[in-house]
Amino acid sequence: MPPLEVLKDLFFFERGYLSANHLAWRSERPVLIDTGYLTRFEETLGLLRGLGLDPARLQLIVSTHCHCDHIGGNRRLQELSGCEVALHPLGLRYQENRDDTATWWRYYGQQAEFFDCARGLVHGDAVAVGPHEFRVIHTPGHASDGLALYHAGAKLLISSDALWEADMAVVTELVEGVDALHLWLEALERLEGLDVRLVLPGHGRPFTCFHEALERARARLRRYLADRREVGRDQLRRILVYTLLMRGPLGPGELMALLQRTPWFPETIAHYFGGGQEERFRETVEALLAKGVLVREDGRLATTVKP
Repeated sequence: MPPLEVLKDLFFFERGYLSANHLAWRSERPVLIDTGYLTRFEETLGLLRGLGLDPARLQLIVSTHCHCDHIGGNRRLQELSGCEVALHPLGLRYQENRDDTATWWRYYGQQAEFFDCARGLVHGDAVAVGPHEFRVIHTPGHASDGLALYHAGAKLLISSDALWEADMAVVTELVEGVDALHLWLEALERLEGLDVRLVLPGHGRPFTCFHEALERARARLRRYLADRREVGRDQLRRILVYTLLMRGPLGPGELMALLQRTPWFPETIAHYFGGGQEERFRETVEALLAKGVLVREDGRLATTVKP
């Protein structure tokens, strides 16, 4: 979809699942909210320039969390413009300490670059995106440093990965901790108290069914709490697909060997299922093929998910 003007001169860009959605305030000194995935940086630049923005004059990036699909352009945009980055203090600490496990990058074998941080944003803070003031809401669960942004006047919620319309972001308990599901439920409770007209998620289209989306997310989290193996199954499916988004089509043996070299794949299977890597790999691939999320192309596995 073309950029959507959600407030005066503030535009929402819907991307795919490799690059998160992001927003840009159009001005002589632009402000961005999130910056996409590193390997799609030239595409991100093209989208900004298509809106009439000069990336070299960028003033500020607000990062909703430090996952690779949200911060991929941060370092390179800083090099172009000297801009500042504002994010949750936990994310700031991860960047300062060069912690590529807490950010998930090394854990999942993702491409990303560390960047410099200027300002920590805590729950209840106000952050200005040009003339538009947003309230900061801490939303851990998916990401310990997760933030949502709320504009009270427009009843507009930038939910990032805390809330999607009909699906949910991945849960990584072995990085985020055993309380991740409970923290996510608490974050949804904080969001529920808002008067929301429009939600701008980290992935997917904007939506208005705010309370319905909240209930769907809560129901999913409760199912996970009732059977933790569901967390493991979901993680295997989502990260397998994301790996193909990052790497492109791979033969089954090639994909299996790649996954086995990452920390997450053997650890997830051992933690949730007690072992059986080849069996779980086959089950995951077959389930995704049956749903049409994966297809076979010339003996290789590819995903139908929009990158």
